[in-house]
Amino acid sequence: MINDIQNSLIKKESIFGPDNYKPLPVVLSKAKGVWAWDVNEKKYLDMMSGYSAVSHGHAHPELLRVFHEQSSKLSLTSRAFYTDTLGPYLETITKMSGFEMCLPMNSGAEAVETAIKSSRRWAYRTKKVEPGKAEIIVADGNFHGRTTTIISFSTDENSRDDFGPHTPGFLAVKYGCSESIEAAINENTAAVLIEPIQGEAGIVVPPAEYLPEVREICTKHNVLMILDEIQSGLGRTGKLFAYQHSNIQPDGLILGKALGGGFMPVSCFLSSEEVLHWMNPGSHGSTFGGNPLAAAIAKRSLELLEEDGLIENSKLMGDYFKESLLNMNSKIIKEIRGKGLWLGVEIDPDLISGKDLSKMCLDHGILCKETHETTIRFAPPLVITKEELDWGLDKIKEVFTKITG
Repeated sequence: MINDIQNSLIKKESIFGPDNYKPLPVVLSKAKGVWAWDVNEKKYLDMMSGYSAVSHGHAHPELLRVFHEQSSKLSLTSRAFYTDTLGPYLETITKMSGFEMCLPMNSGAEAVETAIKSSRRWAYRTKKVEPGKAEIIVADGNFHGRTTTIISFSTDENSRDDFGPHTPGFLAVKYGCSESIEAAINENTAAVLIEPIQGEAGIVVPPAEYLPEVREICTKHNVLMILDEIQSGLGRTGKLFAYQHSNIQPDGLILGKALGGGFMPVSCFLSSEEVLHWMNPGSHGSTFGGNPLAAAIAKRSLELLEEDGLIENSKLMGDYFKESLLNMNSKIIKEIRGKGLWLGVEIDPDLISGKDLSKMCLDHGILCKETHETTIRFAPPLVITKEELDWGLDKIKEVFTKITG
């Protein structure tokens, strides 16, 4: 229930900030591990993880230690100087990922913009595409961020409406259909930019042959295959990267969210020396990108994925989570999509709306959120235990039972 304290804080946000989000009616004040508490000390199981940004759990003690230690020494210098944390971080992430170079940024959208610029410059300087003609193929239902260039190739009308003129040079084709990608390729095509699993679209998993076919097509036509794994990467799907389920290697990889360990925005674009060596001084940069604090946290967050067994736990708990939901045999569930601890539960809108279901889960101590009205996303921190997950499953079952009787 909303009391006077929560209501006052909610009103402040609505008065002094635009209504560009649809938050659930709860005011959170602290969190630890997989749990969060509101201003009234009510406890919730976080099944959102900040859209995969809190994969290590809230206030991970080792990351908290690194945060305090590094911030007390050196947080920011800009890239005008070398620092003692950036090189070790770049070495760690390139070795773990198998890419030759990493260009560090802050937000996921910045990393996507970096991938776009890098792909275009490679197309002009290496592939010799005619100046100003480079094109990038994207997929229907994509979500890559909110900048004006990125929303220019969104197929969501609300993301695009009245934000034009839109940036040219992008072509959207059907997601999950490799034939549509090959048909769209021409002499000006620089890259194919897709999500291996579409997050905002509702955890949409493409056919098993999709990514291998796209890889083959891109190689055949000398086109860069760029994957956005801002949400799906870093253990979320039970593999270090979602594309590894398909046994391929893309030409470029975009990471963010969990890279910052839940402490700060950290992102990057990974690719080959052939692609990234064109990003010379003055061509691209960021005051905060690759700052000492971000580099220290990102390096440790990567190491902890393996040290804490988070990737394997995502697979085991994800399989158990999915199986347990299916075994509820609820009339509410129409379909469950996803891999690892990243599930999209398609619900029957004739029984309840996604928004109302999210509110009911909230009342029962579960933090989750709907997307596209009929899909509930469940993505708890990768540190979740079976006991904690069982607690959540019991609450979800209570909600389903209340709805169906």
